[in-house]
Amino acid sequence: MPSDAVIAKQASRLRPPESAPGDFASTDALQNHLLLGVSRTFALTIPQLPSELCRVVSNGYLLCRIVDTIEDDPALEAAQKRHYSQLFTAVVAGEADATAFAQSLATRLSGATIPAEHELVRLTPAVIEVTHGFDEQQREALATCVRVMAEGMVHYQELDTRAGLTDLAEMEKYCYYVAGVVGEMLTRLFRAYSPDIDANGEEMQRLSIAFGQGLQMTNILKDIWDDHRRGACWLPRDVFSRQGFELAELTPGQRNAGFERGIDELIAIAHDCLKQALEYTLRIPARESGIRGFCFLAIGMAGLTLRKIHDDKGRSHAAPIRITRRSVKGVVAASRIAVRNDALLRALFKACSRGLPSTSR
Repeated sequence: MPSDAVIAKQASRLRPPESAPGDFASTDALQNHLLLGVSRTFALTIPQLPSELCRVVSNGYLLCRIVDTIEDDPALEAAQKRHYSQLFTAVVAGEADATAFAQSLATRLSGATIPAEHELVRLTPAVIEVTHGFDEQQREALATCVRVMAEGMVHYQELDTRAGLTDLAEMEKYCYYVAGVVGEMLTRLFRAYSPDIDANGEEMQRLSIAFGQGLQMTNILKDIWDDHRRGACWLPRDVFSRQGFELAELTPGQRNAGFERGIDELIAIAHDCLKQALEYTLRIPARESGIRGFCFLAIGMAGLTLRKIHDDKGRSHAAPIRITRRSVKGVVAASRIAVRNDALLRALFKACSRGLPSTSR
C-alpha cells in the first residue's frame, strides 16, 4: 500500500491546471465540466432532463458530491468531518460564507481525494452561487437533502464499520441517508416542475426511498473490496451470520459459500427495490420522456451491475465490477425507443435484470 505522501505526489501529477469560473462560457458549462470530472454516469444521464431540471439536478448532484468528498477523505478525522459537514450545510442554506469554507477544506484534503473533487471543492463558491439563484422550492429541496445527508454521513463516519453494520435495518437506514434523501429531493424537484407529476407525487415520494436504496445497495455490493481496503464495510452482519459467515472474517480472495449466499440475499433485496424504482418511473407521464429516461437509465444500469455481481460473486475481489461501455450504450439506445411505452420499459427492465434472485419481502 503506497504511503499518503506517495499518493499525494501521484495525485498532484494527475491534477489538471487550475480552472476559474471565468474560464467557462456560462455557469451551465462550469457545472457540466465539474459533473464530468466527478461522475461520468450522471454526466451521461442528467442532460436527458428538461433544461430547467437539468440545471438544478446538476447542481444538486455537485452539492451531494461535496458532502461525499468530506466523508471519504481519509486524512480528515471524525471531528473535522462533522465540522465541515455542518459548515457546508450552513453554506448551502445561505448562513455561512462559501469562499471561507472552500479555502479551509481545500487545504485539508489529501492526495487520496481525486483531482476532480479537489477542483469541485475549490470552486464551491461558483456552485453555491448557482444554488442561491434557484426559486424557493428548489433551494429548499436542495438544502434539505444536503442537511439530512450530511447529518447521516457524519453519524456513520463516527462508527467502527470494519466488521459491517449491525443488521439489515441499519443498512437500509444508511442507504436512506446516502441515497434515499436524493430520491426525495429529485421527487420534490419533479413535482415542482410538473403539475401532472405532482398528481402522483405522494406515491412517488414513498417509492423514491426504495429507488435510492436499490441504487445504493448496488453500489455497496459493487464496492465491497474497495471499501474493505479503506477499512469500511456497509454490509449487514445479521444477513451473513444466518448463512454461517462472520463479516469480521472477510478477506479478499477467499471463497465461502455462506458469504456468497448472503450476497445473493442482498442482491434479491436490491432487485426488489429496483422493481419499485421502475414503478416510480412509470408514474411519470409518458410525455415527460426526458425525466423518464433519466430515471430508467439509472435503474437499467443498476440491474446490469447486479447481474455482473451475481455472476461473479467469488471473484469480485480481483477487479472492479464494471459493466461494459457496450452494455451502457445498449441500454441508452433501447431506453430511447422504449421510454414512452410502459410495456416496453417493463420488458427492458426484465432484460437488464434477467436471472437475478428476488424476494417477496
